[in-house]
Amino acid sequence: MEPHTASETIFFVDRSLRTSLQSQIRETLVSAILSGRLFPGARLPSTRRLAEYLNISRITVTLAYQELASQGYLEAKGRSAYLVAGAPPLTGLETSDVFDAEGAVDWRSKIRAKFSIAKPIHKPLDWRRYPYPFLYGQMDPTLFDLTAWRDCARRALAKEDFELMAGDFAAADDVQLVNYICTRTLPSRGIRAQPDEILVTVGAQNAIWLAIQLLLKQGSTAVCENPCHPDLSAALRLSGADVVAVDVDKEGLPPSNLPASTDVVFVTPSHHAPTAATMPMQRRQDLLQKAEEEDFVIVEDDYEFEMSFLKPPSPALKSLDRNGRVLYVGSFSKSLFPGLRLGYLAAPAPVIREARALRALMLRHPPGHLQRIVSYFLALGHYDAVVHRMRTEYQKRHEVMAGALEREGLKVAGAADFGGSAFWIEGPEGLDATALMHELRKEGVLIETGFPFFAYDDGPCRYFRMAYSSIPADRIAQGVARTASCIERMTGRKAGPIIAR
Repeated sequence: MEPHTASETIFFVDRSLRTSLQSQIRETLVSAILSGRLFPGARLPSTRRLAEYLNISRITVTLAYQELASQGYLEAKGRSAYLVAGAPPLTGLETSDVFDAEGAVDWRSKIRAKFSIAKPIHKPLDWRRYPYPFLYGQMDPTLFDLTAWRDCARRALAKEDFELMAGDFAAADDVQLVNYICTRTLPSRGIRAQPDEILVTVGAQNAIWLAIQLLLKQGSTAVCENPCHPDLSAALRLSGADVVAVDVDKEGLPPSNLPASTDVVFVTPSHHAPTAATMPMQRRQDLLQKAEEEDFVIVEDDYEFEMSFLKPPSPALKSLDRNGRVLYVGSFSKSLFPGLRLGYLAAPAPVIREARALRALMLRHPPGHLQRIVSYFLALGHYDAVVHRMRTEYQKRHEVMAGALEREGLKVAGAADFGGSAFWIEGPEGLDATALMHELRKEGVLIETGFPFFAYDDGPCRYFRMAYSSIPADRIAQGVARTASCIERMTGRKAGPIIAR
């Protein structure tokens, strides 16, 4: 075979990737053309020669070349010769118009506010390669109906839907999705709301951030739970409000411990994050009564109620609210898949009106096409089927994990009464859960240290979270055993007493 040409050596295919070989060839060529490595008029290897060089089918190369020719990147010459087009669809600036400004500005002195203050929750992006991933919030793709999702995506690409979704919503949301939230999602939690009382958000976190911006200012008093999600506590501190972290007990946030002159309380009553404690009905009533007497507002994050396989979930706090003091935050990302990033805020119309205006200044609205896909997925019953499948499987994993934790002497400090997807574990005295997390990662076990969730840094944290949403049932026992063994090596004693559950 003749020596390889320069244009051949730019090609490389990786058969381990999920991307097709044809797509890899197209991506390589587009990148080379747009970056200027292949100039207009440059002759490409013949389809036969490149196929032999890459050891792939000639038709694969031919289809890749033909697709790029139809897009204007290549020009066909004769039956099998291809050249880089004389005027490919370039959108970048000429090289002479691009300046290297590295080091020209001292950005440390220019940035007026620091936002990287939240304690990070470390979740490796390649978590699927670990054999024992006890990571909270990650999905098991075997439980999701990808075929149904693709069907809904195709429906949303129909001409009528696409023309609507491709336009600018201004500050509005997909009417179809909002109507479903009003008629199906919220009523399942005992909540009634009108369309003008709903705002679609980029996940629950976006909804909570909007509420913080609307309700708090310098000098306000905000209450959060301790422990709580580190992103919430960071967002509260950035608001300029005085933040009071109130310790939770086995029944969640104690209303009697709220400070005087409270303005807003942020709470997870049905499923405390991260201990999974459930606030009983009397305490909910006490919290609402206190809010009325002392004139403060409540923001309720009602996450993961769908995973109720042990018993029905408790009513949402907002369903008990008779005076409109509760702002309700929901999410589809927790029950479908975390990368979806779609949630909603339910609140009185004046609040939603201002929240919509604030959201418009940030991102106008969540992607319309994505909203329509989700609305079809919900309306056609796929969502309920997926949730039912998850409940069934999670119940099996819950039983396996509860048994494994008991056998290994790991102390369960919190688990949702109705089900959920994780256990909150209390390690023995002296355990550093962050060090444990790093040690276990070397053994293929992924857990979450509890350190980021606590408001105060008073020594090593011995609490950690182990979820069963992303690990197969047949790997749970071995993963728990490795965790217990590692704790014993690190502390010189057993993980804790065996707890009867």
